Parts: sequence; C-alpha cells; structure tokens
Amino acid sequence: MAKITTSSKLGHWVFLIGIALAVILGIIWPNKTMIAGILVLLGIIVGFLNIRVDETHDFLLASIALLIAAKSFQFIPAIGPLSLENILTYLAIFVAAAAVVVSLTTVWKLASTR
Repeated sequence: MAKITTSSKLGHWVFLIGIALAVILGIIWPNKTMIAGILVLLGIIVGFLNIRVDETHDFLLASIALLIAAKSFQFIPAIGPLSLENILTYLAIFVAAAAVVVSLTTVWKLASTR
C-alpha cells in the first residue's frame, strides 16, 4: 500500500480545486486573464506534487488529448450560460501548466541519465 504524504494530499486537493474552479468559473466568468493566471499556478503545483515518474507517460498522453478536445469544442455553440468551450479552455490552461512541469522534469531526468 502506498504511503500517503502531506504533499500528495495537498496535490490531490489542489487538483480537485483546479478542476472545480475551471468548471465553475468557465460558466460564470469566461475569458478572464486573472482566472487563467490562478489556474496556471495551480497547474504548476499539481505538476510538481501529483505526477509520479510511473504516471508521466499516461498524464502527458491524457493532457494532449484534453488540449486537442478543448480546441475542438470552439465550434459547439453555447447553451445559455453554459459554454463547453469556456470550461474546456480553463481546464486546458490548468492541465497545460502541469504538463509543462512534467515534460520539463522528464526531459531533465532523461538528459541527466547519460
């Protein structure tokens, strides 16, 4: 059984908060730079705290799929205040920040093994 550390608990909560903020604020306040900045900071924290070495490949693959899907939803019209494009844009910002951290960490580890 894996030991649950304080940093993994914190990373778990930051991830859940980031997802919730992206969904809720994507409905309430779309296209706000300040919200995007907050999501970037949360994504960076998630990238450092949540993604283990054995999860890197799956995380980066899922991140790519999410980023492609988020861009594809720009062609679906909004339904009332609910715009899937706005929600997915905020989710993509959140996940992209984590993906950059994980990618750079992976490149660093690969480059320093030789």
